[in-house]
Amino acid sequence: MGLDFSTILREPYSTWLLDGIRVTLQLTGVAILGSTALALVLVLMRMSGSKVLEKISQVFVHFFRNTPFPVQILFWYFGFPAILPRSVQAFLYRGGFEFTAAAFALVLYSGAYIAEHFRSGIVSIPKSQMESALSSGLTYLQSMRYVILPQAFRISLPPLISEYLSIAKNSSVAMTIGVAEITAMSRRVESYSFRAFEAFFVASAVYLTLSLLTSLILNWYNKRFLAAQHS
Repeated sequence: MGLDFSTILREPYSTWLLDGIRVTLQLTGVAILGSTALALVLVLMRMSGSKVLEKISQVFVHFFRNTPFPVQILFWYFGFPAILPRSVQAFLYRGGFEFTAAAFALVLYSGAYIAEHFRSGIVSIPKSQMESALSSGLTYLQSMRYVILPQAFRISLPPLISEYLSIAKNSSVAMTIGVAEITAMSRRVESYSFRAFEAFFVASAVYLTLSLLTSLILNWYNKRFLAAQHS
């Protein structure tokens, strides 16, 4: 039996695949934005000078970096609700909790890695720049926002690209808790149409496209940032 992409392009298979792509894009976008914001909070805590905040950030990063992501996503979907009242459990499982749990797990897991990339970028910036920013009248947070973090982001860009690509790929794990993203929908198409190669080829193409687009956008930002610095 030869290849036949026309089968999976017909209804309802095409709709299933498009729905899966939409969910994957939403999950990836939410996770990238959320994990980046969380990483900024963690790195500010780590470098705030407060021993308590520094310790909290360290424990968080070590915990989420050293436990497997599949275990984490299963914990947030099955484990965490188990300690909540039954009425709350019923409410959660009644309305799209699968997506929320997957996004939450991705944000926490990836945020721990991104925080370390940001910290490495900040550490590589000469301390004199922070001192100059503070002496000019800026507060600590203003100095971080306007002087340190933009440079740290550019320095951290290569590992950040890799991390953002991992978020897109790790979103496929969400199928284990019932999120209808592209991998889950490709599997559904395969089970109904018996076109395994075609269905999973589409899923592979989606992840490849996401990876290329993410790399192109971040590399474009990096070139624009460098151009602005030299202008």
